[in-house]
Amino acid sequence: MKLIRHILLEKGHDVQSVSPELTVFDALKLMSEKDVGALLVKEGDKISGIFSERDYARKVILVGKSSKDIRVREIMSEKVYFIKPQNSVEECMAVMTSKKVRHLPVMDGEKLAGIISIGDVVKALIEEQNFTIDQLVSYIKSP
Repeated sequence: MKLIRHILLEKGHDVQSVSPELTVFDALKLMSEKDVGALLVKEGDKISGIFSERDYARKVILVGKSSKDIRVREIMSEKVYFIKPQNSVEECMAVMTSKKVRHLPVMDGEKLAGIISIGDVVKALIEEQNFTIDQLVSYIKSP
């Protein structure tokens, strides 16, 4: 069973974050430059929210606002759900599904250890399934 810490070992621990006062446009530019789908919103060391492509699509574009005129604070998701490094990939998927989120920051005690996306979880599940299939094929083919 793969754990969240295993995913972080492969993908790294970098987390992109922005100030809540940054314009949505500048936050989107950073997301594009870093090729990420979400940014943590931090005030100093405190996490105050998360800003995602989904927030932008639903709270800016669909309501006719301009990304250059509004701040991240105005559209970020204030409720942030977390996962721990010792949680399994399956537990992570369950949280993402039940809370309808695509990104989960990973907290190791009081320390931010990384962020997991739905893509990371799907990749890990596929790797686990491929490993199981390979093991079964080897067992079936063995004399």
